[in-house]
Amino acid sequence: MEAGPRNTDQGTQNPREEAPRLSPDGPDHEDTVTPEVEVELRPQRRLRIWQLAPIVMLAAIGSLMFAFPLAFGTGDGGAVVAMLGLLISCCAAGWGMMAARRVGHAWPGLPARGSGERPDWRVLALYVTVGVALVALAVWRVARLR
Repeated sequence: MEAGPRNTDQGTQNPREEAPRLSPDGPDHEDTVTPEVEVELRPQRRLRIWQLAPIVMLAAIGSLMFAFPLAFGTGDGGAVVAMLGLLISCCAAGWGMMAARRVGHAWPGLPARGSGERPDWRVLALYVTVGVALVALAVWRVARLR
């Protein structure tokens, strides 16, 4: 015995006769199909203030430690303080880059993480050249303090 209303009409059509208007996906009524809309369910990944605050503070302290001995050149300990400031600034920059990479940001000219694209060697060479030049200039300036 079936659960549900009984079909007591004797003059109804056989359900198999209605089959031609059905496709394997459902009815062939194109006007009732609504367009699909993709909605991102995950929140947008971005750096939060609690991630940025320690990075910015370390960078500010390190750059001040680096800049004051270079600008004013006071005492014999100026070179040591300047190199320590440079080290702290570089640590803050590396920490900031790792935090940005973790939320999905990439350096300009480089593909996003997980995209499967290969980075352009010219962009990598430019970044390495600029980094080496900055370090060489900083070491040269600190060496001139003595």
